[in-house]
Amino acid sequence: MLLAELLDAPELGLRLLYSGGALLDRPIGRLITTDLLEPGRYLSGGEVVLTGLVWRRQAADSEVFVASMAGRGATTILAGKALLGDVPADLLEACRRHDVTLVEVPIEVAFADVTEYVAAAGSAETGARLSASLVRQRQLLSSIAAGRSLDELAARISAEIGHDCRVLTPTGRHVVPGPSELDAETVDAVTRRFLTADRMPAVAKQSGAQYSLFPVGSGFGNRLTAWVLVIDGDHATWSRDHVEAVHELSAIAALDRARRDEGRRALRPLVADALALVESGAPQTEVAARLRQAGAHAERPMVVAVVELREDGPGEVAMSMLEDVALMVGPAVVAPGRDDLLVALLPYTPELPEHLRRAFGRLAPGLNRARLTVGVSGETSIDALAGALEEARFAQRAARAARAPVSVVTSDEVASHVLLLGTLPDDVRRTYSNRVLGAVLDHDRRTHADLLMTLQAFLACSCSWTRTAEYLHLHVNTVRYRIERVEQLTGRDLSTLEDRVDVFLACKSL
Repeated sequence: MLLAELLDAPELGLRLLYSGGALLDRPIGRLITTDLLEPGRYLSGGEVVLTGLVWRRQAADSEVFVASMAGRGATTILAGKALLGDVPADLLEACRRHDVTLVEVPIEVAFADVTEYVAAAGSAETGARLSASLVRQRQLLSSIAAGRSLDELAARISAEIGHDCRVLTPTGRHVVPGPSELDAETVDAVTRRFLTADRMPAVAKQSGAQYSLFPVGSGFGNRLTAWVLVIDGDHATWSRDHVEAVHELSAIAALDRARRDEGRRALRPLVADALALVESGAPQTEVAARLRQAGAHAERPMVVAVVELREDGPGEVAMSMLEDVALMVGPAVVAPGRDDLLVALLPYTPELPEHLRRAFGRLAPGLNRARLTVGVSGETSIDALAGALEEARFAQRAARAARAPVSVVTSDEVASHVLLLGTLPDDVRRTYSNRVLGAVLDHDRRTHADLLMTLQAFLACSCSWTRTAEYLHLHVNTVRYRIERVEQLTGRDLSTLEDRVDVFLACKSL
């Protein structure tokens, strides 16, 4: 119940002496009865404190009492006047100083009457809330049975709670966009918070706005493949009824997701057959027919993507992630390929590589020790799919050379040093980088001199002293000293092209 409702109860006769930081239209927290002079250690915030003023021996005690409870976040004092005959002025002044609401309890009203009144009101509210929840659940389930979409149900809950509801995936796909899709930077912030939050629900912040995040379903498993409800505002300020409405929408969204997942799983054998035909060099007409059955537009330009997720448990996680990204770009097919790799045939657009980088990159905070590598072919058609598939596999091998949690490499990029490094065995790359940079790495481990970081920045800035110093926020002389120390340790002269290339490739091989 609300504090204002408690004050309006005629049978209690409470009198408001000072309205402090506790808003009268906010729900009452825990009701605590105490006569300790310093009750703060037993409070956790938001409590309404009932006291008979037994602790007051002198005027200064009021400051001690109010400061103790206000310091732990308690908001309201209900002070009985039975002992002293009145609420002392020093208590009123202390409440004003600490912005704590003060309410007088008449002599004839026992504290038990107040606590029983609050308990009875709370029990009635709980019953009403459960009844309303059951009605809402029946209505939502009836809407699903009648063929209503998840978008319509989300719009209905949005109107009920006064906050826009959306459903997103960790790659940033808007399953339910709400009134409008979130911009890319906000989606980045939301997915990062969802993947890294210790507990749910959580709150994400971006550009001054707040978004409450609720997982879809009760046991939502791996967050990399989960759905998340993204709702404008901070759920901590909502009523219980509104929070429960969101949980009910979450349960309905989980049912909707199960239905969609079942449909995709039913298509997987068709997609696997189509990919097997591509690998075997089957006639173009037969491949095209299978792709159309699997839901792809075989007559349009396509791109092949090859994906590998290492060290993260079952392949179903990687499959779900790739299917989710594929749904973002249009009619696509996803299937297992050779060597535990996954293959996707995606509709071509010029922006596709950047789109894949951003979507897969959003998963990085939740990968832990796992690594996600993606190779992407160039634009192709149905009659050249086999060659595009090999092109994507080659790009994926090049992506393995990167040490980032997520690496996306296109076929255009492998016409560079990435191609060279991607085809070398891991032990060969490690041996080469250690021979060239071993002394530098050892020096950094012992002295924390950041020689490697300075060297990498120096090469990235085309060996410009001034640009490197500006980039690292160092004095030019500091950069010169560090690079000279690198030259001494490596035996290379970075003013020569040959030695620069040696050191550059060693850095990229780390």
